[in-house]
Amino acid sequence: MSKVSGNLFVIAAPSGAGKSSMIQALLKRHPDNSMQVSVSTTTRKPRPGEVEGEHYYFVDEKSFIEQAEKGDFYEYAKVFTHYYGTSRHVIEDTLASGVDVFLDIDWQGTRQVKAAYPGVHTIFILPPSNAELERRLRTRGQDSEEVIAERMSKAQAEMKHYSEFSYLIVNENFDDSVDKLEHIVLSQRQRRSKQQIRHREILHDLLAE
Repeated sequence: MSKVSGNLFVIAAPSGAGKSSMIQALLKRHPDNSMQVSVSTTTRKPRPGEVEGEHYYFVDEKSFIEQAEKGDFYEYAKVFTHYYGTSRHVIEDTLASGVDVFLDIDWQGTRQVKAAYPGVHTIFILPPSNAELERRLRTRGQDSEEVIAERMSKAQAEMKHYSEFSYLIVNENFDDSVDKLEHIVLSQRQRRSKQQIRHREILHDLLAE
């Protein structure tokens, strides 16, 4: 059986829409390591408990900028005082091993990835309402009123870009939303272009005269 490359997915959403929880729930459904979240490269220092290559790839700013100038990132951005980027060779090596990769980035990063990798599948996750989004942010119990207002304002700006994505999931019921995400991911594995490679020998035998 011939080797089939994995699929690249971008999954974006405003804070509080449930994106990270949905991704983790999907990974738990597939403990065979057939899908994983991309590990970003960053210039910030490791926090207690963070492991190199598991949470981030940690580099200094000089090294990061050199990599960026060489085109080593599918996308990158400076967030406050630190750079974050998606390594081209890490993604390509993982896809080549047959593993599906999820990029957890925003709409701006998505534009960069689409330009660099046209075959990417893009998914946007929305909350069912602004009221529910605010409720979820408040339920965390971590943010002040000022921070919540800021997150809501940013969410409004982000959600205006939903039409730039190929798939849209409204996360009203969590389990149903994970089901939809799973269906999108698994359906890409059944595309003719993938199955034609996977079953090359079978097709040859079936069509041999």
